[in-house]
Amino acid sequence: MTQPKTSLALAAALLFSAWGAASAASPKPVLADTIYLGGDIVTINELQPEAQAVAVRQGRILKVGDRDELLKLKGPKTRLVDLKGQVLLPGFIDGHGHIANVGFQAASANLLPAPDGAVNNIPSLLKTLRDAKPNAITQKMGFIIGFGYDDSQLAEQRHPTRDELDQVSKDVPVLVIHQSGHLGAVNSKALELLKIDANSKNPPGGTIRRREGSQEPNGVLEENALFTLLFPLQSKLGETENEAMIKAGQDLYLRFGYTTAQEGRASAPTIKTFTQLAKKGGLLVDVVAYADMATAESSMDSPWTSRAYQGHFRVGGVKLNLDGSPQGKTAWLSKPYYKVPEGQSADYAGYPSYKNDSDVDALVERAFSKGWQVLAHVNGDAAIDQYIAAVRKAEAKLGRADRRAVAIHAQTARFDQVQAFHDLAIMPSFFPMHTFYWGDWHRDSVLGNERAQNISPTGWALERGMIFSSHHDAPVALPSSIRVLSATVNRSTRTGQVLGADQRVTPLVGLKALTLWAAYQYFEEKDKGSIEVGKLADFTLLDKNPLKIPREQLANLTVTGAIKQDRQVYTLGSQTQASGSCLASDACLAAAARSLTLAGLVHGHAEDSHVASAIEP
Repeated sequence: MTQPKTSLALAAALLFSAWGAASAASPKPVLADTIYLGGDIVTINELQPEAQAVAVRQGRILKVGDRDELLKLKGPKTRLVDLKGQVLLPGFIDGHGHIANVGFQAASANLLPAPDGAVNNIPSLLKTLRDAKPNAITQKMGFIIGFGYDDSQLAEQRHPTRDELDQVSKDVPVLVIHQSGHLGAVNSKALELLKIDANSKNPPGGTIRRREGSQEPNGVLEENALFTLLFPLQSKLGETENEAMIKAGQDLYLRFGYTTAQEGRASAPTIKTFTQLAKKGGLLVDVVAYADMATAESSMDSPWTSRAYQGHFRVGGVKLNLDGSPQGKTAWLSKPYYKVPEGQSADYAGYPSYKNDSDVDALVERAFSKGWQVLAHVNGDAAIDQYIAAVRKAEAKLGRADRRAVAIHAQTARFDQVQAFHDLAIMPSFFPMHTFYWGDWHRDSVLGNERAQNISPTGWALERGMIFSSHHDAPVALPSSIRVLSATVNRSTRTGQVLGADQRVTPLVGLKALTLWAAYQYFEEKDKGSIEVGKLADFTLLDKNPLKIPREQLANLTVTGAIKQDRQVYTLGSQTQASGSCLASDACLAAAARSLTLAGLVHGHAEDSHVASAIEP
C-alpha cells in the first residue's frame, strides 16, 4: 500500500525538524585555555594517580588524562605548555610558617650553620657580624643584627655571650637571634639600652641568663625576656615598608614552589598590611593569616575573616602559643631535659606560656564558641597536655563540630597524645625538619635517645589512619619544601643517622602532607591539594619525579616553577633571589629590622595579656 504524499511530506518535515533541534541542542565543546603536557604528572588523586596531560579553563582544571584525548580540547587560542620533562604536581601548601617575617632572614647577617650558612663556631659568628656592620640595618636601626645562629651546631656548643659580642662593638648595640626564634644574645651596649642589669627580674614566660655565680646578665635572653623588650625599640613603619617585607617573603616562598602560604601569628597591623596589598593585587600566592589570640577580637571582626579569598588573602582563624622551643630548651616538657641549660636545676623541664590551665581553657572555649579555627603552638608534651585538655573541655561544653583544631609542631607528642589527637579530631602539623637540623642535638642533649626517636611522630599518626601536614616554620628555617619532604620521608640527621625509623613515611605520604592533607587543614580540600577536575590550577614543577627516585635523593630535588591558577608566578632562573631583592631595598631592610619585633610576637608571647610589657628593674 502506498502512503499518501502528504503523509510522506509531513514525515520528512518532522524528521528534519527533529534533526535540527538535536543539532541545536548539542553543546559546543568547552575548549581549554591551557593544556600542560610533556612530563610526568603526579596528581595525588588515588583514583587517577598519573596522567599524560592536564587541561585548564578559567584558572580551574577542566580535564585530566590521556594526551591525545585532551588535545581534542585545543582551540585556536589554547596555550600548549610543553613541560620538557619537568614534573607537574599540585601546588605546595604551607602547613605552618610566617611569610611576613621571612624577609628578615635576607636582610640580616646570615648566622645560619651549614648547609644554609657558614657559621659553625663563635669566631666565625663574630666575623660575620663585623663584616655586616656597615650595612643599612645598622644605619636605620642603630643595631648590628644577625639571625640564625644555632648553639647546637657551634663548635663551642653554647650561646655567644655579651663579652664576645662586645668584640664586635662596644659602642653599637649588637643583637643575634637564635635559629629557633625563641632566644637571642646581646652585647653590653644593648643591655644598657634595654636597662637590663643584675637587679632585673625575669618576666613571666622568659628568662635572663646570668653569669655564673652572680646575677649579672651574660647577654642571653630567652622568650619574653627577648621579645617584650624588642618592641619599644622598633619604629613604626609605613605601608610601603611593610608591603616590601611581605613581597620579599613571597619571593622566597615562590622559589620553593609554594602556592599557598601562612602568616602564622598575625598582629592587627600585619593583617591590615595584607589587606592593603591584596586590594592592590600585590599577592601572587594565597595567604591565610591566623590572628594573634591576644588581639583576636579586633582582627577577627572583619570581612576578611572568611573561607573565601579576596585578592589572594583571607583570615582563617587564631593562633595560640603555649610554650617555647625544644632546641632552645624552652619547650614545656613533662620530664626534665636530658641535659639542662647552664644555671638550671636538674629537674628543669622548660616552662609554659600560661601557668594557669584555666586561662587556656577560656581562650579555646571562646574561639570555638565563635567558630574560629585554632592553631596552637605546642612543642613540649606538657604543653600538648594543656591543649588537649582545653579542647576536650570546650567540646564537652559546646559539642563536637568540624573545627579542625591544629596542633602546631607537636614535636614531643607521646603515643597516648597522638591517640587523643585522633579522638578529638585535632590535626597535627608536624615539623619533621627537626630530625635533620636538630636530630643529633635532640638525641644527645635535649631529650635523650628514647624521646628523640619519636619527635614529630608521623608513623604513630598513620597507624591510626590520621592525616597531618608538614611544615618549615620559616623564618626558623628556610621555607624549603624539598627539605620538608626529605625530612618527613627519611628522618636523617646531619650526621646521617636515621632518627626514628618507625616514624618514617613513604614519598607519596610526604607529598600528601605538602598538598592534599595540608589543603584539608585549611578547609580547602575541594579546591586544592590534588590535580582533579574542578580544582584550582595551582601547580608546582620539579626537575625529577619524587616517586621515581631513591628516597635518599629527595633532598637533591629542585623546584623549577610555580603556577597559580594557570598563571606562571615563578620560573627557575627568572627571579632575583629574595635576599638580593630585599638587600637592594631600603624599605625592605627597614621592614626586616622591624620583623625582629614581629618574630618575637610570632614565636614568643609578647602580646599575651598575662605577660609583662617590660622587665621590672
